[in-house]
Amino acid sequence: MTNSRAEWKTLKSIVLIGNHLPRKCGIATFSTHLIESIAQNAPDKDCWAIAMNDRPKGYPYPPRVRFEINQNQLNEYAMVADLLNLNQVDVVCVQHEYGIFGGQRGSFIIELLRDLNIPVVTTLHTILKDPPLQERHIMMQLAEFSDRLVVMSERSIEFLRDIYKVPEEKIVLIHHGIPDVPLVESDTYKDKFGLSGKMVILTFGLLSPSKGIEVVIEALPEIVKAHPQVIYMIVGATHPHLKAEQGEDYRIGLQRRAKELGVADHIVFHDRFVTDEELPEFIGAADI
Repeated sequence: MTNSRAEWKTLKSIVLIGNHLPRKCGIATFSTHLIESIAQNAPDKDCWAIAMNDRPKGYPYPPRVRFEINQNQLNEYAMVADLLNLNQVDVVCVQHEYGIFGGQRGSFIIELLRDLNIPVVTTLHTILKDPPLQERHIMMQLAEFSDRLVVMSERSIEFLRDIYKVPEEKIVLIHHGIPDVPLVESDTYKDKFGLSGKMVILTFGLLSPSKGIEVVIEALPEIVKAHPQVIYMIVGATHPHLKAEQGEDYRIGLQRRAKELGVADHIVFHDRFVTDEELPEFIGAADI
């Protein structure tokens, strides 16, 4: 598989495997925007999606989602591989994140890729620096069965090359990107959130551990000493899987720690899943 323009012109069908809106998660948002953007910019290609479901009833997907996989049913992965081979799809784009595929640490997706006779491009949303043995093995298998691995940072290239021994010529860097919105002074959006005159630090996305929120809260007392006008705005509902297991314990723990540190008045939680239309307003209000 090369990345020549001539080969791109010969492609007729592109299929994305991952989560898809209206499922509420970051991968669903990313995957939906990606396949819609490809379809918009390449109207001569047949672009469609296969959605991963975390619940038996699935979601009310749009027509672009033609098939669904119950993430915990291994036989459905094999059925999809047969379907894609039978339809002679030109390229499959996998959105990989831990937790969206079934099996131990998401191993079921490897069974699907192993059965494909089609070029595969896999976007890696999380690359662990110190992976347990099973996660390391899965990542190395993803690399083996993918013709290209897409990452979003230079550091990710280093991890794949040095930790997982992936040949660098197999890795492509494509930065995550941001919404295309007009450049407007941040005060315009700050007024909307009652933050006029404040310096706003922003975190957005579904709330769950290991996103660095705890680190910012721990650092906030020192930040506030130097910049008393700082507000840390945390935007996003608690991740559905985390909420199902623990309720709102994680969010409550963050709030409790902020109170212990004396910085609760410098933190604003927006506990909801924001729409594509709302998100640029939050981003526009942020200084950091």
